[in-house]
Amino acid sequence: MTIWLASGNEHKRRELAAIFAGHSLKTPVEGGFTDFDPREGTQGFEENALIKARALYGLLEGAGLEGPVLADDSGLCVDALGGRPGVYSARYGGGKLGDKERNLLLLAELDGALAAAAGSPAGPGTAGAAYPGMAGAATAGRGARFVCAMVFLWGHERYCLVRESLEGVIVSGPGAIRGSGGFGYDPILYLPEKGKTLAELTEEEKNSLSHRGKAGKIIAQLLGR
Repeated sequence: MTIWLASGNEHKRRELAAIFAGHSLKTPVEGGFTDFDPREGTQGFEENALIKARALYGLLEGAGLEGPVLADDSGLCVDALGGRPGVYSARYGGGKLGDKERNLLLLAELDGALAAAAGSPAGPGTAGAAYPGMAGAATAGRGARFVCAMVFLWGHERYCLVRESLEGVIVSGPGAIRGSGGFGYDPILYLPEKGKTLAELTEEEKNSLSHRGKAGKIIAQLLGR
């Protein structure tokens, strides 16, 4: 089956291609939609996933192309930041920031929030002394999770929607950023049960437990994989 992915992110396509093995995933560019960038809402991951799916489905219809649409919206929700950056994860700090700059900005903001809550001046994050392990006080207030809402759209109002998450801890500071795999915030979300950040996992390990991997597998099972 040809499935249209409502994203131009090659990292995301590579992850999902492994989960939807046996199906062909095509991006908007392959349909001639070089500027696909629907305006997202602010209410939640589910809303944004549906916005993306419906936008691409409408374009496909207009161009006489067929096939269901797969779309997701995901982000990092940090407890001490009131759930931010959340639906703004990809735009956090402005659209021009790269992954590294965005991660450093989040670590600095988290340190500031924790220091303010403790009533002490904010200082630089721990250089990594609490890594690996990050037990006890090192994890206090650093709880976070990746959230993914994924939609498989057969028609305008015919779809299934799945929401999954991956719990973890934000690393103790810039010196504790680890891993070259994955993308986005993967190097700063530490998984205590694995003793690694998400970016240190193999592709197979990540797909087995990540928010996107879990959501994708549920939909793949519905398709009879």
